[in-house]
Amino acid sequence: MTRVAAVDCGTNSIRLLVADVDPATGRLVDLDRRMTIVRLGQGVDKTGRLAPEALDRTFAACRDYATIIKELGAERVRFVATSASRDASNRDDFVRGVLDILGVEPEVITGDEEAELSFTGATAELTGRDDLAKPYLVVDIGGGSTEFVVGDDTVRAARSVNIGCVRMTERHLVRDGKVTDPPTPDQITAMRADIEAALDLAEETVPLREARTLVGLAGSVTTVSAIAQNLPGYDTEAIHHSRVSYDRVREITTSLLNSTHAERAAIPSMHPGRVDVIGAGALVLLSIMERVGATEVVVSEHDILDGIAFKAAEG
Repeated sequence: MTRVAAVDCGTNSIRLLVADVDPATGRLVDLDRRMTIVRLGQGVDKTGRLAPEALDRTFAACRDYATIIKELGAERVRFVATSASRDASNRDDFVRGVLDILGVEPEVITGDEEAELSFTGATAELTGRDDLAKPYLVVDIGGGSTEFVVGDDTVRAARSVNIGCVRMTERHLVRDGKVTDPPTPDQITAMRADIEAALDLAEETVPLREARTLVGLAGSVTTVSAIAQNLPGYDTEAIHHSRVSYDRVREITTSLLNSTHAERAAIPSMHPGRVDVIGAGALVLLSIMERVGATEVVVSEHDILDGIAFKAAEG
């Protein structure tokens, strides 16, 4: 097995996985897996630039991760950056900072590449399961974008569209620099229309309705699962491969969109960095389930980060 370090830097969070990986068998053994909310994409949708304070937060997390990578002796490091850095006019500042700290240049990947990595990470463990019909639709709801991938054992079609939880919150739920608590009906209606338009774009490329199993990835989906299970705290083992019905997702989404910041923050499994954006993320998930007619979503803790690790081990 090869010891690798994978870093996934998105719009809302930066995550690290150090693992021993055997690409030939699809086996991956975690040594360290962690997440830091850095909001790299703060204001990018409006300004087109990465904010100095967002870069500072991201570089601080990179320094912490560099220490862990060195201590665990990873043989290979791969750093992938997604939506926010892809969109920013000053992304060279980001690239230089990461290179100085971690010694590797971040790969600012395309939406299609992001989708393929997500599919690899999410489905490696599902092969051979009789209870989950193919093809899979893997949906990775990030901060700035959402990736859609349909495939069996390999990817058949993929598309990335700009409807992440942070982007939708900043675009529709912020007034005078503050998140509206709770959102107004008009704000929710506008956000829903934006999501539906993006789903139309995704469906031009990806046969969403052909999928037999919906697999949901990333923090918005896992948080909805934690809420659905009434977990006393965030529990990875309980969340991984849990199933949440459409009715439960609809109930949770309605509750989140009608709650205040304090009420959302009081949910035991809620990460502080998701309090303001979880309503938008849940609405994206609900809209997808309605579009494809899914009766449930299978929730995976393994996603693009695991896909990055598999590809790093392959060299």
